[in-house]
Amino acid sequence: MRRTVRPMVRFTSDDDLRGAELVETDLTGARFRFARLNGASFSQSYLSGAVMRGVDLSGADIDGMVDDLVLNGVEVAPLVEAELNRRYPGREHARSPRLDEQRASYDAAQRTWDALVARAAALPAGTVDASVDGEWSLAQTLRHLVFATDAWARYGIRAADDAFHPAGIPFSEYDDEAGQLGVDLAATPSWDDVLAVRADRVAQVRALYDALSDEEFAGPARRLPPWEREGRTLPVWRCLGVVVGEEWAHYRFAERDLAQLERERHEDPTGAGHT
Repeated sequence: MRRTVRPMVRFTSDDDLRGAELVETDLTGARFRFARLNGASFSQSYLSGAVMRGVDLSGADIDGMVDDLVLNGVEVAPLVEAELNRRYPGREHARSPRLDEQRASYDAAQRTWDALVARAAALPAGTVDASVDGEWSLAQTLRHLVFATDAWARYGIRAADDAFHPAGIPFSEYDDEAGQLGVDLAATPSWDDVLAVRADRVAQVRALYDALSDEEFAGPARRLPPWEREGRTLPVWRCLGVVVGEEWAHYRFAERDLAQLERERHEDPTGAGHT
């Protein structure tokens, strides 16, 4: 059977691709030379193994996995992790295999979240539902943390049959399957409802930490979320570590976006320029 060889597609200066939108496009092995990507936006895209030489990344803003990323001969990830841990005390133990350390990290994350929610309460009504650059709003972010808790703590560790709250928001790649878990992607809960279910899930995680012995913490979880590979097992500390890691990661995103909304409010106190 003959295999069809796809000819290489070549774009040059004669092709105006400014403003092009590439969605679920496979550019594996693509080559960019003297290309202008100023202001380009990459969202939920894979650049693992990308090689960049002689590039200008001035003003670039990158959020994502940077394991093994080498910048000008220096591995970046350890430097980034050290700085994030300095900024957010307690984060360093988010995935600790020690019960007391990981519990302390979770509690530290909740204190930072409480302060951020209090900041949001001081802003005009509707701020918690405002999106910055297409990212989740503060309310949506908390709903995603509800989903993460439901997946790893309630469904996985506790093996609850009704683990998922309808208002939870899954990661984007799981949108099509989330309805089978009881998640309602069309749900529009009020801010008070979001805070209530969020408080309930935080209380459940704390109760779980309180109930676990060191041996149980090190032992295997009863099951993993449905998107995990069948037959895979993880210790309880790894599963709860995902929950704590999500808390810290999404706090950073939410803090960044709330700061932007605060700046906009300061520049336009009337709110007339905000949509």
